[in-house]
Amino acid sequence: MRNKPNHLEFLKNRLNEVFQSPDQLADWIGDIFECPITIEDSNHHVVSYSKHKENIDEARIGTIMNRKVPDKVINGLWKKGVMPKLIDRDEPVVIPQIEEIGLGNRVAISIREKNEILGFIWAHTGDKKLSEDELELLQEVAKQVRKFFLKHPKRNRKSEESYNDFFWQLLTGDIKDTDKLTKQAKQLNIQLEGDLAIVVIRFADEITEQIEKHAYYLAETQLQVKSLLRLFDGKEFIMLIRHHKKDDPAYLLAEFIKQIIEKISNQLALKNVSGSAGSFYDSAKQINESYKQALNVLNLKEKYPENLEDTFLFEDLGVYQFIEELFEIRKASHRQNKYIERLRLYDKKHQTSLTDSLQAYLNCDCNVYQTAKELFIHPNTMNYRLKRIREVSMLDLKDPNQKTAVYLDFIMESMHKG
Repeated sequence: MRNKPNHLEFLKNRLNEVFQSPDQLADWIGDIFECPITIEDSNHHVVSYSKHKENIDEARIGTIMNRKVPDKVINGLWKKGVMPKLIDRDEPVVIPQIEEIGLGNRVAISIREKNEILGFIWAHTGDKKLSEDELELLQEVAKQVRKFFLKHPKRNRKSEESYNDFFWQLLTGDIKDTDKLTKQAKQLNIQLEGDLAIVVIRFADEITEQIEKHAYYLAETQLQVKSLLRLFDGKEFIMLIRHHKKDDPAYLLAEFIKQIIEKISNQLALKNVSGSAGSFYDSAKQINESYKQALNVLNLKEKYPENLEDTFLFEDLGVYQFIEELFEIRKASHRQNKYIERLRLYDKKHQTSLTDSLQAYLNCDCNVYQTAKELFIHPNTMNYRLKRIREVSMLDLKDPNQKTAVYLDFIMESMHKG
């Protein structure tokens, strides 16, 4: 390798003014380290790659042909613990050969702006072993490539504060004027066309730099939807999501949330990570409504963990969308549900459990066999209890209005207890 101090100084002085082409940049780095180089963005799409000679491995061939790292290679890197190291560390990561994914010896380093991953540099070292000086130089090269990324971004990136300020204006609904909103979005090169929704991931743990890095990376690399803006607010990771595909947007959004929760929980051994999303809107002026809905889902999931464990979207809340308002109306009326009260009095006098049986029956969508299974009793026993419930309470179990009112009152009673 050439003299390190001279090359490093030359690189620092000439990088921005000389390398307007990303391919020139990759060739220059490859010339320094005397091995093939690949530069990727945070989604593992190829930004540029250097020239190479013979003996390139299967992973590099597939990456160049598809202009993206093959999924089996990315999955293999996660399984081998390589990707978490790249996300967490500023230093280069030495990666031994992984035959099952066709990957030869590599040295890789992440390119980052604060805690956000901008991309990666991969040195295809083969039989060559980089010295400590070369590894140190690669770290300096990554800092210079970072400048190239920021100078030639996918979007005309300004200060992080400008994006965060604009995002908060959207979240709070402060921008009322459509023309002003459109102008600000254009200045920041943010495309707000399409269906927009807010996703919130809530952590029980204190937010660390490691959590931030993984969250930003996952937001960029999930393919179901496009993350336009994102920020941390306390223990909440808030994202503005855009949907363009013809597939069911609600399904894709729920899958997006589940995958982020699953991956970040597994990667960092986190517990009690929760997620939610508000409704999709085709107007950026309604983003604050989607944000309020997403927060509402999270708060309701905390109040009703069993009932809403698998609910992530506001539109899937059902009656829980309106339960707070109904609770206030019921509380103001100072009235109790007569059917429930009759059953409670009977249970207290005869030491029975008709009230709990009715609640379980309604929670199981009036399915006798499912209710019996939940209560660990025989279906015949459940049918007998339903007969007694009708006789004691005078509730018509064939009347959907009566059943719905009782079901809602059971939910509101649990709110009162909480």
